[in-house]
Amino acid sequence: MSPRPLALTAVLLAAACSPPGRPVAGAPEGIPDQVTDFAVLFSTNCAGCHGAEGRGGTALSLADPVYLAIADDAVLTAAIRTGVAGSLMPAFGQSAGGLLTDAQVTALVRGMRSQWARPDALHGATAPPYAAQGPGDAARGAQVFQTFCAGCHGQGGRGGPKASAITESAFLSLISNQGLRTTVIVGRPELGAPDWRGNVPGRPMTSAEIGDVVAWLVAQRPHPLQLQGSR
Repeated sequence: MSPRPLALTAVLLAAACSPPGRPVAGAPEGIPDQVTDFAVLFSTNCAGCHGAEGRGGTALSLADPVYLAIADDAVLTAAIRTGVAGSLMPAFGQSAGGLLTDAQVTALVRGMRSQWARPDALHGATAPPYAAQGPGDAARGAQVFQTFCAGCHGQGGRGGPKASAITESAFLSLISNQGLRTTVIVGRPELGAPDWRGNVPGRPMTSAEIGDVVAWLVAQRPHPLQLQGSR
């Protein structure tokens, strides 16, 4: 889990990422439908959040081979086309009100896969599944957090000497449940955060443990009414 200020990162998402269906600042108002060049599509629509060449920014790195090993083409396509509920990832597909045609969405997915995926990304390990197989247990998750995460993020996720607080409302309100699970599995390599294998040497997290710690984090998320009252 990330050793950088994730709560600040989440706040910056609101300022740095493109609004739904809009290109990054300084880019033209969309590009012609016939353009399917990956570099053009990515720099115009994705780099504002995911960083130049997909190396990560206010959102996770898409150029991470571990991420691409757990997220299949259907996951990538759905995220681009219809966005991600519960997060700041907007819909970019024309069918969902965005600017990109289905062919352009496909070009983005193929480009990410061809340029950044690596067949040996997991070095023989079997990654936990991208999606949770069932609801996690928040009570167990508290202990999982203590074992795998508190050493960096502090007791109760309130921040520690190596990493920021991750139970603050600013962070938890801007990341989906799946986003939490994905981050625990793949880490944030651009920030020096390990994947599911590296929090405790020689002790990778199981899929159930990941589900439990996500359930615990979700339980810390403030109720929407509380958020309205704090604005």
